[in-house]
Amino acid sequence: MIIVKSEREIELMRRAGKITAAARALAGEMVKPGVTTREIDKAVFHFIRSQGAEPSFLNYNGYPASVCVSVNDEIIHGIPGPRVLKEGDIVSVDVGAYIGGFHGDCAATYPCGKISEEAQRLIDVTRQSFFEGFAQAREGNRISDISHAVQAYVEANGFSVVREYVGHGVGRNMHEAPEIPNYGAPGHGPKLLRGMTIAVEPMVNAGTAAIRQMSDGWTVKTRDGKYAAHYENTILITAGEPEILTAPAP
Repeated sequence: MIIVKSEREIELMRRAGKITAAARALAGEMVKPGVTTREIDKAVFHFIRSQGAEPSFLNYNGYPASVCVSVNDEIIHGIPGPRVLKEGDIVSVDVGAYIGGFHGDCAATYPCGKISEEAQRLIDVTRQSFFEGFAQAREGNRISDISHAVQAYVEANGFSVVREYVGHGVGRNMHEAPEIPNYGAPGHGPKLLRGMTIAVEPMVNAGTAAIRQMSDGWTVKTRDGKYAAHYENTILITAGEPEILTAPAP
């Protein structure tokens, strides 16, 4: 069931979204050669707790950390640990914060030092594909209008969209209805209603769309070993322009 939020609930989601966006920004600032992925996780944990919130991901279905840190060919759900980031890596950070009964959820991919032009293009196309979808996130449109806009932009730039993982509703639960694929023909799926809050999250591979699941049960990599990028925000459907609830601070 798709849950439309009240004005009071939307205010609470703005609060959660603001903390989540700040946690993502903190993680992004830490992406430097010599930093371990575990150090990023610890900093995000302490920041979220300092804001009076709880990390949404910690112990979610058994996930052992507060943030997903996915490096290079890791698409999503990379588990932080002793891995040391090095010059030329690209690092996807996915984070959620829970406060006042509601979650925020967002992600982005960051360069570690100097990276290749093609890696930077992958990051830029992935981010822009979110905004192509975002432009379709308007009252009266359908879910697949977002999906189609993401896919069309990604594929026009020579990259592939991951199909096994999708965006989703977000609110009192981190994953709610509806699912929001990053591919498909326009004009399908539920209508977008004012007060819906959804996480739109393109996951984009430099090579083929094929994936492989790692033995840790979480980490998902590209099957061909090429780089992947991820960009996500929680957004609100309004009477006009959609609102990003996890927007970076000005």
